Amino acid sequence: MPHFSQKDINDMRHLYKINLINSCSGYKSANLIGTKSQSGINNVAIFSSVTHIGSSPALLGFFLRPTTVIRNSYENIKETGFFTINHVHESILHEAHHTSAKYDKSLSEFDFTLLEEEYKGDYLVPFVKDAPVQIAMKYVEEYPINANDTILLIGEITDLYIADDLLEEDGFVNLSKGKVASINGLDGYSIPKLKTRLEYQRPKI
Repeated sequence: MPHFSQKDINDMRHLYKINLINSCSGYKSANLIGTKSQSGINNVAIFSSVTHIGSSPALLGFFLRPTTVIRNSYENIKETGFFTINHVHESILHEAHHTSAKYDKSLSEFDFTLLEEEYKGDYLVPFVKDAPVQIAMKYVEEYPINANDTILLIGEITDLYIADDLLEEDGFVNLSKGKVASINGLDGYSIPKLKTRLEYQRPKI
């Protein structure tokens, strides 16, 4: 089994290190975050760091890289206070991955991919059309991570849309039915398949 000490990691070539450290934590969610600037320019970008924060209130968060360079998604969220989270699925993998390219804020990734924007109700920020799970979010707060200058941004779910065949009677969202993707590292995509659900566990005493 290969072993890497802290010194080994610190001394690695940059690309090897980011591939190694980004993939060793395990599979991550694959989501497209939709935003809109105050001037009306839509932005959509792929993120692998969306995570559950709590259910009551319904909070999700995601991590942003250091803002020492322009981060269009972050700037748009701070300007408007709103964003959407859209699950990446098998049929849009290539288009979703392309949104990681760094476009100028005056350009919309929707214009350079086959992804389509969609609006629901009175919500002014775009969803990604045909995403099996679409979540409307309202900015709540953020926390700086001093160790590496990243930011944990937290939002509250205001509206949740789920494809009919994914939602089970007990509220469980069966993502495998929607061929929802996960990310391994920076560029490895998988389509997980649900194997089983297990009961709530109690101590054996």
